[in-house]
Amino acid sequence: MERISWNQYFMAQSQLLALRSTCTRLMVGATIVRDKRIIAGGYNGSVSGSVHCIDDECYVIDGHCVRTVHAEANALLQCAKFGVPTENADVYVTHYPCLQCTKQLIQSGIKNVYYAEDYKNHPYAVQLFKEAGVRTEKVELDYLSFDLNYKEKSQLIKELLEMVDENDSREFTSLKEKATELFKL
Repeated sequence: MERISWNQYFMAQSQLLALRSTCTRLMVGATIVRDKRIIAGGYNGSVSGSVHCIDDECYVIDGHCVRTVHAEANALLQCAKFGVPTENADVYVTHYPCLQCTKQLIQSGIKNVYYAEDYKNHPYAVQLFKEAGVRTEKVELDYLSFDLNYKEKSQLIKELLEMVDENDSREFTSLKEKATELFKL
């Protein structure tokens, strides 16, 4: 078995962090890494102790949810809170950083930004990264090793299996047994 690459490993960590997000519009995770060691992680969510989007909807102003602290900012703030330097560190983010997070990442000394998905990549953010010498690289997660749509796929298989129950052929029975084992239904 081949080992997962460092980029895939750290991006998978960010995807796991995103699953903790409390914003219903977009789930984002960020992992800050220095010398191949995770130094902080964050996800987009409300200020500690405040109401969350999942509880009381997103608070949208000018097309942005203002209730949440972005994943990148939360990871940087975690470093600040515990006195962990971010100079020359890398960040792995599930989505291309917004303009505000771009400025924060640059100011904190991040040197490389790895992101899994494009998301409204602001031209000025792209320009700022270039001007600051911050390298950006798209790192798509290998979805064969990390499946973010497993719930939807499992539900689809359940529905298909119900349809198969209506057909008594051997071929369908065999496929049903394989699907039941594969998806642990």
